[in-house]
Amino acid sequence: MDSIYKLIGQRLKEAREDNDKTLEEAGNRVGTHKSTIQRWESGKTEKISTSAIEVLADFYSVNPSWLAGKAVPKHSILIKSLNQTEIPVLGVVKAGYDYLANENKIGKVYLDYTPSDSENYYALQVTGDSMEPLFSDGDLAIIHKQNTFESGNTCIVLINGDEATVKKVVKMDDGIDLIAMNPYYPVRHFSKNEMDEIPVEVIGKVVEARKKKAFE
Repeated sequence: MDSIYKLIGQRLKEAREDNDKTLEEAGNRVGTHKSTIQRWESGKTEKISTSAIEVLADFYSVNPSWLAGKAVPKHSILIKSLNQTEIPVLGVVKAGYDYLANENKIGKVYLDYTPSDSENYYALQVTGDSMEPLFSDGDLAIIHKQNTFESGNTCIVLINGDEATVKKVVKMDDGIDLIAMNPYYPVRHFSKNEMDEIPVEVIGKVVEARKKKAFE
C-alpha cells in the first residue's frame, strides 16, 4: 500500500467527520459517487486528483497541502491583499444549466484587482492542445462572462449546447470563423443561419491565460 495515500485517506476522513459531512455530501461536492470518497478515505485504491483535493479542502475548510499529506498545519489562514478578488475555477461549461453553480466548481483562483462586476468573472480549465502555445492542457483561462466581442478576440464558445471550446473568433460577413492557434486544427466556419440553428454562441471573452501551476 502506498503510505502517502493511506495518510491522505486518514486526513480526508478526519476532515469530513470534523465537519459532520456525509460521504454522499462529499461526493456531491466533487461530482463523484460516495463509494469513491470511501475508497479514497481507505487509502487502498485509486489515487485522488489535485483538483479533488482542492475542492474537498475548501469544503472542509482545511489547508489543501495538509489534506494532500504534506507536513504543514491542518488549518491555514489565507492572506490576500485587499485588491484581490476570488473567482471560481470550472471544470466544464455547458448550456442549459447554471454553469457557475457550486457543483460545477473545482477550485478557485484570485484576480490581482477588483472589477466592478466580479460576479461575471470565472476561470475555465482548458483541455487539449488546440490553443498551443497560449494554452496547454490543464492551463486556466480567466474569462469575463459576455456575449459581445471584437473580431480576433479569444473567446469561450458553446457549440450545440456541448462543452465549451476556447478559440480565436473572427467576424465574417456571413458568420464567424473559429481559429485554433495550433495549425494542426482547421478553421471552423459557421454561417449566421448555423449559429442560430445549431446553435453557436459566444459566452465569454478570455482576459488572461494562466499556466496550470497557478491553480495547482
